[in-house]
Order: sequence, then structure tokens, then C-alpha cells
Amino acid sequence: MKPKQLFVHILAVLLAIPLAGTVAQGATIEVVQTFDYPGSLLTRPQKVNDHGGIAGLFIDPATGFSEGFFFRSRSGQFSDPIIEPNDDAGFTEVRGVNNKRTICGDYTTSDGITHGFFRSHAIFAGYDISSTFTVVLGINNPGDFSGSFIDDADGIQKGFVSIGGTVTGFGVPDAAATLAYQINASNEATGYYIANSDGLTHGYLRDSSGNLTFPIDPAGSTGTILFGNNDSNWVVGRYSDASGVTHGLFFMTPGDFLTFDFPGAAGFTSLNGINGQGFITGRYTDASGNDHGFLAKVNPNATAEPQRNNPPLAPVKPAKPSPEALRIGTPAS
Repeated sequence: MKPKQLFVHILAVLLAIPLAGTVAQGATIEVVQTFDYPGSLLTRPQKVNDHGGIAGLFIDPATGFSEGFFFRSRSGQFSDPIIEPNDDAGFTEVRGVNNKRTICGDYTTSDGITHGFFRSHAIFAGYDISSTFTVVLGINNPGDFSGSFIDDADGIQKGFVSIGGTVTGFGVPDAAATLAYQINASNEATGYYIANSDGLTHGYLRDSSGNLTFPIDPAGSTGTILFGNNDSNWVVGRYSDASGVTHGLFFMTPGDFLTFDFPGAAGFTSLNGINGQGFITGRYTDASGNDHGFLAKVNPNATAEPQRNNPPLAPVKPAKPSPEALRIGTPAS
């Protein structure tokens, strides 16, 4: 199935909160491609590698099961559904991919246990650091990875990074749950946590020494989720506002945010992954409640212009605005 092609030139809006940082004036985000897994009404891309390969998940309309996919954006070709062989509960989520096309993710079995997995050259390998809950959410080009687990010792959901084979668990202070969604080649990680103090999601950054920067929230956010960082530590994610609308977000330094709303989206846009060239993958929800994937490009200095013109897309009112409402043990997608 060939994806739809479009270019939309969008001036991103700069939001300021009391944190230091700068973003070049006049920066833009340009949508270059939209796509849907064949037959599915719910396509949810997660990460994009430097070759334009996109990993994600979709909901099978016939069964309602969650299944994974790999999409070659340059050729417009989708893989067959990716289902972990031990998944007997209809719940496989593909979460990340690197330049070697090693895919990571999670699956759930009928006993309610969630396991991590890797897939390389059609060979699956399970991964668990907990007896009840392990998810592998991101993988970098050297093969280091990040995710979340429920610690058997104290029952707290923590983030983890695996660097050179050494696994380090960590939690943001005051967090009921911490999730590490991506780690870059410099061993810098990003993700979100659920705070005990207010029950909301907040973003954070973890540097290569393990130091945490938190909370990271745009002004007016009622829930912030950071999904991905590239090797320049450019970060993408999403946040919800008081009206229930969810916006995509991008930043190069915490505190200076570019917000992005897909043209025609019905109250929901999410930026989920970013590669080394600044290509971003994400999704938006239409007025019928269907999720569609897209590929976009961020131009921090607005030096690259769209190469083709298309009629403007008409705005659509939010269908079902809803703030982030996540439970412990349930990663966002």
C-alpha cells in the first residue's frame, strides 16, 4: 500500500516556561508523508531510524488485537504484522527500531504478565528483568536500550537503561512510575513519570551520568509525555492542555517548546520519535476517532522549504478531547 504524500509548511509556536534554553526563531515542522497500516483504522507509529524505517503498532480491525509493523517510508512498503510468538493474549506492541533494524517492544501473555522482546532478522528474543512487568521502549544504534519494569524487590515501577550489557534501574523522585522511552548514542535518555504529588505525567531527561532534569512541562500542561530523543538530544513528545486537546511538542533545550498540531486533527497530535536528520514520526486522530501515522521534518532554522504545494487542509473541531490518563504499568503509545 502506498502512503499519501503531502507537504504542509507549518510555523511552530514557541511556548516559554521558566527554564533556560533557546530555539531558532521561525523554526518549522513540515509534514512530508501520511500512512495507514492496510485495513486498520488505528495506526500508531513509535520510532523512526536514520534510514526512514518506522516501527509501530496498529489495531487489527478483525480481531481488535494489537500487532506491530515496520514501514519503509521511502518505498511505502509495510511489513507483515509483527506478533511475538509467545503472545497468547492478542497484545504485541512494537516500540523502537535502530539502524540495524533491530526492533524492540513488549507483549502480554494470558496470565497477565508483560514481557519485553527484541526482533532481528525475523528472530525473536524475550527480555525480562521482572517477574511481572518488563517493557523495552527504545533502542539506539550501538544496541543499548531503555524501558520500564516493576521492581520485584519493592513493587515500584521504574525506568531502566541497559548500556554495554549493564542494566541500571532508576526512578524520578516522587514518582509512582517512571518510564524510559529512548536512549541515544551518547547514553542520554528521555521519558516521563507519574507524580505522586499530583497524579499527572511529567517529562524528564537523564544524562549519561544518571543526572535527572525534571519536571519538563509546557506552560498549561495537564500531562506531558516525552517519547524520543535523537543523537543531538532533540526531543519529541506530546502534552494535553486544560481544554483536553493534545498537542505534539519538540525541543532542543528544556523550557523552549515548539508545539505542533497536525492540520485537520480532531484534538490529538503526538510526536513519538525523531531520527538524526530531524525526521519525526507521530500520529493524529481524525474526527471519526481514527488514528493515522505521519512523517514530518523539523527545520530549526527554517532553512529548508517545502518542495511542493498542496491545498490547505480544513481545520476539524476536536471529536473527543481527553487529557492524558495513564495507569501504572500502562505505557503510553
